Amino acid sequence: MSSQADHWAHDHVFLGAGHERNERRTWFVVGLTLVMMAGEIAAGSLFGSMALLADGWHMGTHAAALGIAGLAYLFARRHARNPSFTFGTGKFGELAAFSSALILLIIAIQVAYESGIRLLNPEPIAYGEAIAVAVLGLLVNLVSAWLLADSHQHHHHGRHHGGHHHDDHGERDHHHGHHHHHDHGHGHHDNNLRAAYLHVLADAATSLLAIGALLIGMGLGWSWADAAVGLVGSAVIASWAYGLIRDAGAVLLDANADRRLEATIRARLEAGGDRVTDLHLWQVGPGHRAVVVSIVSHAPLAPAMYKQRLRDLHGLSHVTVEVEHGLHA
Repeated sequence: MSSQADHWAHDHVFLGAGHERNERRTWFVVGLTLVMMAGEIAAGSLFGSMALLADGWHMGTHAAALGIAGLAYLFARRHARNPSFTFGTGKFGELAAFSSALILLIIAIQVAYESGIRLLNPEPIAYGEAIAVAVLGLLVNLVSAWLLADSHQHHHHGRHHGGHHHDDHGERDHHHGHHHHHDHGHGHHDNNLRAAYLHVLADAATSLLAIGALLIGMGLGWSWADAAVGLVGSAVIASWAYGLIRDAGAVLLDANADRRLEATIRARLEAGGDRVTDLHLWQVGPGHRAVVVSIVSHAPLAPAMYKQRLRDLHGLSHVTVEVEHGLHA
């Protein structure tokens, strides 16, 4: 009896294929950012440099956002098998990504506000010191971006891990069944990693634009160039933040995960003349989709037979099929 129960038992671990690797890289970047922040604040206090102090606290904001990403990975991993979470903790990264995106949007608004003030009320700029700070910040953020981009690339182009199936035996009344397998599909974004990457990329872009503007200002005497470029940079960062809010929010609200996949599922299940009356497809973690489908048939098959038709679809990690006897509409 216990062996039969063990056969039906399964977990709901829907973490991304590169979860632990992404977690390690994120914490390394957090550490690097904190070291840079502490160094700039210490140097700014020692030498009385407002530029260094301001950039140091700015780095602290990014460190906090990156820390959110790191904590999300940690929490999701440690509670992956906690039965309190009905569909696991795979979506916890989306919650962190949404929060980070809001922080990114606040940073964009802050940069735009400060740039607007500077544009209306120009102030003397210590070009040499400001360029040095910007170059140092750019180097740190390029290293951080490389680490996270490498992890992102590894996640999307790494080796495919095939899943296994628990086929149903003796479904109750041959109408209800449950199916579960692990399949890390390609092309499914880890928005938590994306959020961390966008934070360091935004900081790197800001530093790069600042360097260009400062060089122009120093060479041509256009002190307004720095503020003007700041407005452009804030618009770019706000655009990235909006995209992340939209994508992470869609997952959190269980928006349809993939219209093309939904159409494929529907077509395969209706291939024998049966009718799909209800179909819900949503993301439960990076690379993991869940589907619940109801089928009406005049000659119903066992749920396992319908699931067999979906067996080779990558990314379907949790499939539930309900079959009802009825006439075709």
